[in-house]
Amino acid sequence: MPDSQKALAWDDFRLIKAIADARTLPAAATLLGINHSTVFRRLGQIEAALGTPLFERHRAGYAATAAGEEMIAVARRMDDDVAAVTRRLAGQEVSPSGELRVTTNDSLLVHLLTPLFAKFRAACPDVRLDIVLANQALNLSRRDADVAIRATDAPPETLVGRRAATIAWALYGRAADFPNGPPGDETDLHARDWIALGEHLGSLQAVKYVQAHVAPERVAYRVNSVLGLAEAVENGLGIGHLPCLIGEARPALLRLAPPDPALSADLWLLTHPDLRHAARVRVFMDFLAAELAKLRRFISGEEPRTGA
Repeated sequence: MPDSQKALAWDDFRLIKAIADARTLPAAATLLGINHSTVFRRLGQIEAALGTPLFERHRAGYAATAAGEEMIAVARRMDDDVAAVTRRLAGQEVSPSGELRVTTNDSLLVHLLTPLFAKFRAACPDVRLDIVLANQALNLSRRDADVAIRATDAPPETLVGRRAATIAWALYGRAADFPNGPPGDETDLHARDWIALGEHLGSLQAVKYVQAHVAPERVAYRVNSVLGLAEAVENGLGIGHLPCLIGEARPALLRLAPPDPALSADLWLLTHPDLRHAARVRVFMDFLAAELAKLRRFISGEEPRTGA
């Protein structure tokens, strides 16, 4: 008796479609990558479960019955749907669209990225941006964000992406406190009050520099934000290291020393491997990479920003 309670699986439809396309069991087995006896056995099991033959056996090959044609039609629709989903995930849509969640930090957003996001929206109006500000790395595996824009020397191995630029850091002070320009003696700098970033940003080389070279009693102010550090320097609370893209954007600040290569950090565009071919992710990362390439000398502290 037929087993009416047995649900057909996708593999059952694939097998029936392969037999219809190949016309013989050995050829169908080759298409499916299994052996001939397995195809014969599974076809028998499917027909027994349905209680009706799906093919008539002729000398020229297997010809579908009416029931078989119905099952083949469903299999082909399913195959078309799978192919369509695969194309979308491979980023082959003509017009990328939908919401894209991007995580970055406040200093990059304010001093670098917002004009680029505006240009992207003008170029791709069907992609809506949801910007999440966070200094800690969000979990892209859980879809807390689709793309992360981070300054780091060690991007997570679970993510993929590209290095877009190198962010230079230098020592800055309030220009009004240095009327004669930067002091020529480093001893003078170490005798001044310093501003340091909080320990939760301890992976930054600028934080390690202060820990290694500045006496604890000279650290007059700590703040857990790079933007907060820039504000503190601008208000005369002390001197401190800043990304050049922030320091140079503030006329009240003075660069006290050339950018220190040991303090630099790479700027990365990152996403989860499962998302890298999604159209909205691919077009966003390609766009940002191209725009950031135009600003590399500015980001590396070699020249002022001339416009984004």
